[in-house]
Amino acid sequence: MAQRKLLAPSDAALLLGVSPITVSKWARKGLLRAHLTLGGHRRFTYSEIKRFARSRGMTLFPPRETLQPILVVEDDRQFSDFLYEALTASQPGYQVHIANDGFEAGRLLQKYRPQIVLLDLILPGMDGFSVCRRLRTDPETRLIRVIAMTGYYSRENVERILQAGAEVCLEKPFTRSQLLRALDLEDLGMAGEARHPEG
Repeated sequence: MAQRKLLAPSDAALLLGVSPITVSKWARKGLLRAHLTLGGHRRFTYSEIKRFARSRGMTLFPPRETLQPILVVEDDRQFSDFLYEALTASQPGYQVHIANDGFEAGRLLQKYRPQIVLLDLILPGMDGFSVCRRLRTDPETRLIRVIAMTGYYSRENVERILQAGAEVCLEKPFTRSQLLRALDLEDLGMAGEARHPEG
């Protein structure tokens, strides 16, 4: 992903929604800090692009190939619809897949190989704690980012799911902005504050 590598002016231009010439002009003026390669070419870090966009009130538009497949594992269909709309509205083109039970979650994991799983802690016939532990112990899924969510928010549940391998545990109900912030996607689209009732 762009966050982990140096970007050429053309890549930076795609993120900022401008032409490469404009990016080069900003770099020459020192407005956008650049690294120079041994060959004298400008390269930019994703964090610098992000800083520059924020300072100018600009929205970042990542190339389609950087978009991460996301699997939502949530048995409440109304709440899973809210999550789907929140994610796809943040950046058109996101691959968002919904599983309403554990069996469907396993099938979609194998089929789509998501990079992020939004995981409800309480599921019919299984629980998010065991799902998260299985993801972490399987070599093929151990690098998947797990963002847990629950309407039964307590210190004990948070500690258990973090120990099982989740990055964070969101308390339902939460806003779209809180969701995107947890996923590090807040700068990729307009983060509205609509709050969905607990599912």
